[in-house]
Amino acid sequence: MFRIRFHGRGGQGMKTASRILGTAFFMQGYEVQDAPRYGAERRGAPIFAYVRADKSPVNERGIISHPDLVVVADDTLVGMPAAGVLQGIDENTVLLINSHEDASTWQQRLNTPATVLILHAREDVEDRAELPYVGSRCAAAAAALTGVIPRDTFEQALREELGHLGEKIVEKNLTVALAAYDAMQEHAGSVTESALLSAKDYLAPDWIDFPFEDATVSAPAIHAGATSIEVRTGLWRTMRPVINYEKCSGCWWVCSTYCPDGAIRVRDDGKPDIDYDHCKGCLVCVAQCPPHAIEAITEHEAQKQETAGANT
Repeated sequence: MFRIRFHGRGGQGMKTASRILGTAFFMQGYEVQDAPRYGAERRGAPIFAYVRADKSPVNERGIISHPDLVVVADDTLVGMPAAGVLQGIDENTVLLINSHEDASTWQQRLNTPATVLILHAREDVEDRAELPYVGSRCAAAAAALTGVIPRDTFEQALREELGHLGEKIVEKNLTVALAAYDAMQEHAGSVTESALLSAKDYLAPDWIDFPFEDATVSAPAIHAGATSIEVRTGLWRTMRPVINYEKCSGCWWVCSTYCPDGAIRVRDDGKPDIDYDHCKGCLVCVAQCPPHAIEAITEHEAQKQETAGANT
């Protein structure tokens, strides 16, 4: 089975590249699976797409963890861990990078056992965010490297996938794509099919046993009393309400009732007291205090005052 991953940025056409290559494989009599993988649709964010192709039904699903070919449309992604470009590559993998640098430079940088090939980036493109038709170029290069997709079959697949965009756009894509296909002919067949994965080779993970904790600590009943005290929600606070007891009229029922977290208790002398371990700094009490005895200061300033008071 051929297992191929395309890596690029949102807007560079990796989803389209996988569809073109998948269609080309299908036209050659292969069973095909192609799909993109990305989070929020955001231009410029790292994404990848993958293609599986086999003469037998494709029963694998999900991300390709051990690719035969990795195609990188934007070389700035190679050193980005979140992009996952190098995930699962080994000595049987071909790594094709669209770059101005040569293969020896990348081989030295990455110190990888994979075979590194270069799809030379167009010299007329100065802005790395501007990579016109790079999806078509990557798909064509990948088709050539497999050695099983003829040039005319790839052209037919590209026309089928991009035909709805109009003949003018199709021709522009074909021009750059077929040039990339021809450039990779010296390496045709360097990407080979890897063996099918077997469930017999599956190794169960080593489980780690954690000591059992008292349920009241590790899983408190949320409806039971006094359980929320373990959650110090005051750590979320950026603004702190402070009571000026000289202004406080003792109408404690107002602030203590309006506090949404019950973080204001009433002292024996009838004055309110704020539980700063659990006060989240919503400042509802500041807005509701009739004599305006509660003011808000930044948490940073409050901590400075506490430090100063402790040192006196």
